[in-house]
Amino acid sequence: MTSRTKIVLLGAGSTVFARSLLGDILSFPELAKSQLVLHDIDEQRLRTSDVVAHRVASGLGASPTIEATTDRRRALDGADFAINMIQVAGYRPGTVVDFEIPKRFGLRQTIADTLGIGGIMRGVRTVPVLVDMARDMQQVCPDVLHLNYVNPMAINCWGLARSSTVRTVGLCHSVQHTARDICSDIGVPVDEVDYLVAGINHMAFFLKLERDGADLYPLLAERAGRADMPVRGFGGRDRGLSDAVRYEVYRRLGYFVTESSEHFSEYVPWFIKADRPELLDQFDIPLDEYPRRCEEQNAGWESLRRQLEESSDPLPVRRSDEYGSGIIHSVVTGTPRTIYGNVTNDGLIDNLPSGCCVEVPCVVDGDGVRPMAVGALPPHLAALMQTNINVQLLTVEAIVTGKREHLYHAAMLDPHTAAELDLDQIWTMVDALLDAHGDWIPTNLR
Repeated sequence: MTSRTKIVLLGAGSTVFARSLLGDILSFPELAKSQLVLHDIDEQRLRTSDVVAHRVASGLGASPTIEATTDRRRALDGADFAINMIQVAGYRPGTVVDFEIPKRFGLRQTIADTLGIGGIMRGVRTVPVLVDMARDMQQVCPDVLHLNYVNPMAINCWGLARSSTVRTVGLCHSVQHTARDICSDIGVPVDEVDYLVAGINHMAFFLKLERDGADLYPLLAERAGRADMPVRGFGGRDRGLSDAVRYEVYRRLGYFVTESSEHFSEYVPWFIKADRPELLDQFDIPLDEYPRRCEEQNAGWESLRRQLEESSDPLPVRRSDEYGSGIIHSVVTGTPRTIYGNVTNDGLIDNLPSGCCVEVPCVVDGDGVRPMAVGALPPHLAALMQTNINVQLLTVEAIVTGKREHLYHAAMLDPHTAAELDLDQIWTMVDALLDAHGDWIPTNLR
């Protein structure tokens, strides 16, 4: 690497997340003089993020070089690391279409960024853009380590693996956030807990949960037996969201899953049913939750933008628990650490398909990111994951081959969609979504 580590943020117009990642990176003394390049296609948001980057550096007393550009190849030229956080088609029209058209068919969603018909469509829009970015990387920074935060994680990483040789690790915060949540539930400090998690993104399970060699699952079972379910907070709500779905799944399967209840409820066929509205109340499932969050964030954006742009004062920095900066630090300095990454299943999980995208522990040091083999999962967990992998596989197959029929097949096999709609409805809905997304869809799938 060069004397200044070059780190590129793709989609840096996601200012709040960019601010967090930049603070994490620059808080390491060894990375405080990095070469930071911010890239986005939205010039106004990019300008705001540029201001924020300088204020974050000032707050930390760091002295990086900072550049903001809309020229992607220029941004990537010679990069050591590329952090990806784009959203193709944005909230409007992308997310709005993904929610509103399925509603016409009686199909309701909560988040729609990972699986389900919304996850399928988001993947169809996103993978071709990521592949195009990877093509640039292969030409101007072939040794780059690409850290992907973009959902749908498994579909995106699998699609990239099928189409590019760029080293990619998918990153999510569901493992560390869930560890924090369940440790809070049972009254045990999270930094005293040893755990092993494996599976697929947003459907990985805690296979081991111990403190000083003692199994903590009995404590979790006691917590699961109480009538009151833990509540997880989310900004803007007058109350938090119940974690009732995950605790119900734990009671049935014997292992705790990594993704939040509102997310997980739409990955399976059991909780969201048009003719069973009482289930929504019983498990406190918030339909249209992601649009609600987006509307709330958009409503406050102009005020936040002014606050960030109209001052040059240093910004306070509080380290997050995102893995990105730690990976960069470990590769640059050789300091070993373990993270959870989304990578190709090359003998890592024995009873999941070879080539699919799995989430497993990875050791990171000066040699890069090395996924750890986990072996076989409990068979019922692997079987549940396979229902989601089927959808991911067919979506990726459609994108890579240009065979539109596989998008119908993916929707037909999606657990939530299949539980609500018949085959004619599914095919008609897929057509309506592809038509509505228009130019955001690759030409060979329109």
